[in-house]
Amino acid sequence: MKKAIYILFFVLGILLIPQSTIAQVDFNKRPDDDLGNVKDEFQEHFFEALKQKGIENYERAVEALHKCLNLDSKKPIIYFELGKNYNKLKNFGAAEDYLKKAINMQPDNEWFLDELYDVYFQQDDINNAIKTIKQLVKYHPDYKEDLAALYVREKRYKQALDLLDELDKELGVSEARDAMRNDIYSITGNTGDRIDNLEQRIANNPNNEENHLKLIYRYSQTGNKRKAYKAAQNLLKIKPESKFVHLALYKFYLEDDRVEDAINSVKIALTSPEINADAKAKVLKDFVAFVSKHPQYESDLVDITALIDESKDAQTHSDLGQYYLKAGDKIKALANFKEALKQDPSDFKLIKNVLLLQLDIEDYKAVVAGSEEALELYPAQPILYLVNGVANNKNGAHKKAIESLEIGLDFLIDNPKMEADFYSELSLAYKAMNNISKSETFAKKAQAIKAQQ
Repeated sequence: MKKAIYILFFVLGILLIPQSTIAQVDFNKRPDDDLGNVKDEFQEHFFEALKQKGIENYERAVEALHKCLNLDSKKPIIYFELGKNYNKLKNFGAAEDYLKKAINMQPDNEWFLDELYDVYFQQDDINNAIKTIKQLVKYHPDYKEDLAALYVREKRYKQALDLLDELDKELGVSEARDAMRNDIYSITGNTGDRIDNLEQRIANNPNNEENHLKLIYRYSQTGNKRKAYKAAQNLLKIKPESKFVHLALYKFYLEDDRVEDAINSVKIALTSPEINADAKAKVLKDFVAFVSKHPQYESDLVDITALIDESKDAQTHSDLGQYYLKAGDKIKALANFKEALKQDPSDFKLIKNVLLLQLDIEDYKAVVAGSEEALELYPAQPILYLVNGVANNKNGAHKKAIESLEIGLDFLIDNPKMEADFYSELSLAYKAMNNISKSETFAKKAQAIKAQQ
């Protein structure tokens, strides 16, 4: 009998460790649960309770634990286990009562306190959760972070920030605490404190590039471009090899009409492997917009885009396509739209841009093939039937043109200009097939619509 109990203890011993979803506990330390030399009956009920808890049969675990209490009511571990099982059953009143009894017997047992904290947290009883976690803080500093989160929920932002400051001094900064700190600043709208905190961090550790970049961003966000520019220059002075600082500098240089410096920063940002594709796309988009207003720098744009031929994403190619389209260079515009379409084949706007440009340069064979492929994705888009009809007319396939145009008309809704274009193409197709009567009918329809516009 004892051998079986010892085996069961080995398998289920891990279940003695309380599980908290809220805070951290030192799992290398076991609770003080010395069962002593008790009778086999007590051991059987106790390990039966552990077994039932392990298979999530908490009601039976509670029954077994009450049998343990009838045999020995002086062991705090029994009250602790009852509290845990009642917690699982969402019977928070009973869980609180039994855990408090356990804590009264062992006031400094962090396992008991942690479980009670969980009971309060699940009920959203923040006041009692705060009281309990304050007792736990002396065991583990990590509980301070939980306490700060509770303070935030209670809108006690100053106390939360003070705790975060303590933890930063003790353990160094962390992403999780910074996220909480930024949430507080955003809630309170206290941008001054946010900036003061970053400036203090920089003063304490001038070589931390991330803090400099955050400060640049925060100044820019508040509209203080002068200080943002100064912060960027300061970072460049401290870390001249910094690549990320150029994500800010190129904008300042363009605003100050320091175009050569801006171009240099753009090149550094776009060729840096440390900078992600989204950021690079934003830089290039800004420079394309600048060149569209200052075409004398187009050769620089060409040089810059050549540097990143292998890494341009669909949006970058699309932006370049729009730039060249406005500049009147249809060939370059088409090339960029086609590259964008390779990366994003279902983008309807790109499909339309490519087909219309192919019509403009009279590549009718490509328009027929492209529009037929696009119609498989977008069978209800009338523009696709129209360009297909136009291209087939140009290729001499007038019957196919008529079929496509007539289907497209069925999908057309409230677009008089496009309707007139459909009728004009149908008129051309029927004329080419010597059906003069229908040709004239459609020509008149087109003219009537145009006359009303």
